[in-house]
Amino acid sequence: MKFKILFMLAAMFVLFEAVQAQSLPDNAGPVKGYMLGPGDEISVKVLGEQQYDFVATVNENGKIEVPFFEKPIVAVCKTERELRIDIAALLSEYLRDPQLNLRTDKKSIPSTTVYGEVNAPQQFELRRPVTLIEMIAFAGGLKEAAGGTIQVFRTRPPLCMPENDPANWKAETGEATEVPSRIFSLAKLGKEEVNPVILPGDIIDVQKAPPAYIVGEVIAPQGVYLKEGGTSLSEAIAKISGPTQTAKTKEIKIYRLKPNSHPNSKDRDIIIANLDHIKEGKQSDILLQPYDIVEVEKAKKSIALRILEIAAGAGRSAITSAANTTGLRVVY
Repeated sequence: MKFKILFMLAAMFVLFEAVQAQSLPDNAGPVKGYMLGPGDEISVKVLGEQQYDFVATVNENGKIEVPFFEKPIVAVCKTERELRIDIAALLSEYLRDPQLNLRTDKKSIPSTTVYGEVNAPQQFELRRPVTLIEMIAFAGGLKEAAGGTIQVFRTRPPLCMPENDPANWKAETGEATEVPSRIFSLAKLGKEEVNPVILPGDIIDVQKAPPAYIVGEVIAPQGVYLKEGGTSLSEAIAKISGPTQTAKTKEIKIYRLKPNSHPNSKDRDIIIANLDHIKEGKQSDILLQPYDIVEVEKAKKSIALRILEIAAGAGRSAITSAANTTGLRVVY
C-alpha cells in the first residue's frame, strides 16, 4: 500500500514538472530560481557563532558587506545557495566547517503591470518565469474591445543576462529617453515567437480595437470594434442585427477619413456600397477601416406603396368618422 502511494506521488510530481516545462517557450533559458539584485535584504545566521550573524542589503554595485572582512563580496545575480557557499568560504578563515542559514528577507522585485482592455487590470510581483499569455490570463482575460495587438514595454534591462541576450530589448530610435518595447499579435499569441517571457518591471498594454460607426436604418445603430484580420461591411451590419425593413440597402454610404486625417475630421471620402449585390456575390465586400462612418439611409417609397398607404389611411379615417356618428346599441 505504501509503495502504491509513493508511486502515485512520484507520478504526480513528474506530471507537474512536465506541465511547468511546457508552459515556457524554448528560449526562456534554464530556471535557476530567484537571483539577488540591488536593494534585496538578506539575513545570515551562523550555527553556534552568533557574533558572525549579520543583516546586509545588496548595494547599487551588487555587493554586500560581510562582518570582519574589509572587502565586500558580489551578491547580485547569485541564488541564496550560491551566496551561502561564498560566505561560508569566507568564514572558514576563522571557523572550522561553518554552518550557516541565509534568507532573503526583502526582495526588491519591481511590479509588472497589465492594463488596457483586460477584465482585471492590476500589478503583479513575479517570483518565477511567466509568459505573456499567462499574464493575460492572470488579468482576467481580454475584453470585447480588445484589438489585435499587445504592446510590452521593458522598463529596465534584464537582470543577470548578457548584453546580447534576446530578452535585452533595445529602443528602436536609440534615444536614451525611449523605453524599449515590442508589439505582439493577438491572433498569433501562443506561438513561441509571440509568447515572450515577461520580466519584472515590464508594462503590458492590451490595446483597444479601433471603432467604426454604423448609423441610420439598422436594428441597433452603434459602433463596432475592428479586430485584427479585418471586419467587412456585411459582417459589421450583421453584428448589429442587420438593416431595418425600410433600409436603402442598395446604396449604403461609407464616409472614410482621408490619409493622415484626425478621427474627428469631417474631411472624408464617400464610398457607395450595394449590400444586396454583396450578398449575391455581384460586388466585393468592403473591409471597414478605423473610424469609418457607415450610413444606411431610409428607402424612398414607390408610387404604388404611397397610393396604398393613402387609400388605407382614407379607409381608416372613414371608419373612425362613421363610428363617431352612429348610435350605440347594446344587445342582451
